[in-house]
Amino acid sequence: MSLDAIQLSLFASRIAAVCDEMGAVLRRAAFSPNIRDRLDYSCAVFDPDGHLCAQAAHIPVHLGSMAWAMAGLVAARDWREGDMLVVNDPFQGGTHLPDVTLVAPVFLDRELVGFVANRAHHADIGADSPGSMPIVSRLHDEGLLIAPTLLVEAGDVRREVLDGIVSATHDAAVTGGDFAAQISANRTGVARLQTLAGPLGAGGYLAGLRALNDYGERIARSALARLPDGRYRFSDVMDDDGLGRQDIPLQVSVHIEAGDVKVDFAGTADQVEGNINCPLSVAAAAVYYVFRCLMDARTPACAGSFRMIDIQAPPGCLLNARPPAAVAAGNVETSSRVVDLVLGALAQAVPERIPAASQGTMNNLAMGARGEAAWDYYETLGGGMGAGAHGGGLSAVQTHMTNTLNTPVEVLEAAFPLRVRRYAVRRGSGGAGRRPGGDGLEREYEFLAPTRLTLITERRRHRPWGLAGGGAGRAGENRLNGRPLPAKTALSATAGDRLLIRTPGGGGFGAA
Repeated sequence: MSLDAIQLSLFASRIAAVCDEMGAVLRRAAFSPNIRDRLDYSCAVFDPDGHLCAQAAHIPVHLGSMAWAMAGLVAARDWREGDMLVVNDPFQGGTHLPDVTLVAPVFLDRELVGFVANRAHHADIGADSPGSMPIVSRLHDEGLLIAPTLLVEAGDVRREVLDGIVSATHDAAVTGGDFAAQISANRTGVARLQTLAGPLGAGGYLAGLRALNDYGERIARSALARLPDGRYRFSDVMDDDGLGRQDIPLQVSVHIEAGDVKVDFAGTADQVEGNINCPLSVAAAAVYYVFRCLMDARTPACAGSFRMIDIQAPPGCLLNARPPAAVAAGNVETSSRVVDLVLGALAQAVPERIPAASQGTMNNLAMGARGEAAWDYYETLGGGMGAGAHGGGLSAVQTHMTNTLNTPVEVLEAAFPLRVRRYAVRRGSGGAGRRPGGDGLEREYEFLAPTRLTLITERRRHRPWGLAGGGAGRAGENRLNGRPLPAKTALSATAGDRLLIRTPGGGGFGAA
């Protein structure tokens, strides 16, 4: 089957709409505020070999890592109609343990034509630490580790598998409800893809996917060919690993030649004791994100659009960690720094198209309680966006690798023993410059009951850098009852205590 330009555009839009509908089902059916209100989930469609075909505009770190890892995941088993796989193992297709992925095959006339998948962040995945983002040194201490396992077999939920996962958490109703929502989202995706592909037949649908990927490669190569050939290097550091090591170096070399791109992280520090390590799939997600931002807005979100990008990182380094390394913060904090790293290198090639560093952190806050009144909560906080040649940075927004909403104050206070005392833009925290960086934000919580909390934050020691003579953004701050806290820490709060988080501002662009 041959598709003209209009038919191909319609074909691509219809597949992307499947991802959007999956996301709508997941959001409306979920129980937890983290999924229902913050939208900490992602949905995508893949071809029979596990190559990305389409995705919704959800979370870059979820989607890029799925695009990197799905091929190996789906090749490892024989699929039957009605099956559904569950996995959260970061070294077998996941990112970090709270992100649980469900994968379902799509058959048409008994022929495998692809897969649908969704990934959702569970605030409780069985860690002893509320919020399941503990500061530990081993993967198994971060919560329940789920190797690729059939959750649904030939259409029937395997109760022993689901009950085993749910029983490891601390609120069966919430966890069970969120898993039911994920299952429903995939079933919706399967049904919609079958409806889309039915009139085309299996052969016609697969031919359309090939045409889509070839088109994606052509339009992506056209964009990347406009980057000047050369080798561009940049280095940056992580503040710390939470277990005593500070100023951990990262290094990248970006080699561009006639539209082909090689990204090499040689020189990056070896994996560390703390939980800021990440599997290569997470580093790849950050790389894909940066280059996707340089492509035309019409570029389809498919595997063909990234064929020309080769990614290398030494095995055992911070960005290509080996198990059993802890990785909870690698997915959120280290991925954010990889974006800064690659942008810093590309600023040497196309300075007019690259912004200064944004806040460079997701400002992770995990908290809750154990015992009879157990509860778990997790959120990330926005900050300042880096300025560019054509405009200043936005203030108090999620930047780069996260794309979640904030949790509304009303939802937070209704669901948990918390009161939000302050929520405001952190004025003056953006870097100075001809184009000023965006400001961070301030959020202050009062605890109404004893609470255990974990903070995993960055850019508390090293400020987000400016470009072209622009100033750095202000570093972030964490305080409990006015007392400074480390960037990464776990502690207990009592009723009446107040936690204040001030997030970093973005870097400025150009001399003022």
